[in-house]
Amino acid sequence: MKRLGVNIDHVATLRNARGETHPDPVSIAKFVKNSGADSITIHLREDRRHINDNDAKKICSINGILVNLEISTNPDIVKIALKIKPNFICIVPENRKEVTTEGGLNILNNKKKLKNIISRFKKKKIRTSLFINPSILDVRNSKFLGADCIEIHTGKLASLVKSKKNYSNELSKIKKCAILAKRIGLEVHAGHGLDYKTAKILSKINQIKEFNIGHYIIGESIFFGLKKVIKNFIKIIR
Repeated sequence: MKRLGVNIDHVATLRNARGETHPDPVSIAKFVKNSGADSITIHLREDRRHINDNDAKKICSINGILVNLEISTNPDIVKIALKIKPNFICIVPENRKEVTTEGGLNILNNKKKLKNIISRFKKKKIRTSLFINPSILDVRNSKFLGADCIEIHTGKLASLVKSKKNYSNELSKIKKCAILAKRIGLEVHAGHGLDYKTAKILSKINQIKEFNIGHYIIGESIFFGLKKVIKNFIKIIR
């Protein structure tokens, strides 16, 4: 059965806009779980623009909630992650000036660093994923480095679908990567820019086992409520 991970970063963005305590990401994590999501995704960025250290620590300590912590390869962030011990780690690229994650990891230029970080998390029995572009070479390198999973960056596909442009080539790349990944023993996840339409398109790829969706869910919940939007996505992907 395909799983839904809900990214709650932008609940923290809303809280931080007033510098107060509401809405509380910890309470939202519990609400999301009770609404049917399989896991909670949070990104502890180097600039702490939304989720902060205290949020991450508290959310990771909640019994019964599976937490997927997105982090860069920054040594200080890696140390924090090892200390708070989330259930899952997803290593992502990070640029301070970016509005949101712009693409997958540059694996070729960071093999040694990534292999070391993955090894440290696996020693703690933390499932580790690499956030990659839909590239056959990146899939193979993810396996070589010892990752448990890959999360395919779906931002380009989502942009093409939203702008009503031909997305068949990009979808084909994702399919080929998903098929190869499963064949060589990597679990396949998908995330970035997903809405109802793109989630429905990707749900037809049997090899994709997990969808991580955030911005669209939080945005749609303004109109229809968080629980309703989560249930809509669960229905679509399953």
